Amino acid sequence: MTSDQRITRLTQGPPPASEQTSPAVKAGTAGPVAADKAALRKQLLAVRRNLPADTRAQWDADICRHIVAWWHETQLDALGVYWPLRDEPDLHPAYAELARLGVRLSLPVVLQRDAPLDFAAWQIGEPLVKDAMGIAVPAELRIGPYPPALLVPCLGFNAAGYRLGYGGGFYDRTLEKEPRPATVGIAYSCLAAEFGSDGHDIALDRIITEAG
Repeated sequence: MTSDQRITRLTQGPPPASEQTSPAVKAGTAGPVAADKAALRKQLLAVRRNLPADTRAQWDADICRHIVAWWHETQLDALGVYWPLRDEPDLHPAYAELARLGVRLSLPVVLQRDAPLDFAAWQIGEPLVKDAMGIAVPAELRIGPYPPALLVPCLGFNAAGYRLGYGGGFYDRTLEKEPRPATVGIAYSCLAAEFGSDGHDIALDRIITEAG
């Protein structure tokens, strides 16, 4: 990975699903919650993977615009962001604008499994490398304090503000820390779904999609 300022979608990440489904997906009710969520993940991955490229580009631009508008409301001086895995919204234009406005950005780093995320300071354009999990992290890890707010990628989300991720639990453990950072989930609106919450799930404070 180079210092090219344009974000390139990583090829690592959750394996592709083999089936297409309708945009609004319901988890089944016959099995346990964990089994329902595993099936729902496959469905939502397929929905997201099959979005047309021009639609995705327009939606990414809309999400970036909404993120910058949200920042103008909050005026935060630091923000935890993410580097997109396959088919997650690419927010590089928003990151560039936030950096121009003086926001200190940081990327999540997995230093230990079964532990909360850490966050490393990141400046747009600096070299990145892939960690053991295939996630892009700054080549020079400058681990800092937790940012006051996080942009959290969502594979799916429900009406109560709960997030469906890939099942690793990293963000759940991160949000158990005190003081808890504010959370803004990032997703496409077609990934809204119905699913139950586990005891460890923590609702996000806000969800931003291309619709607002």
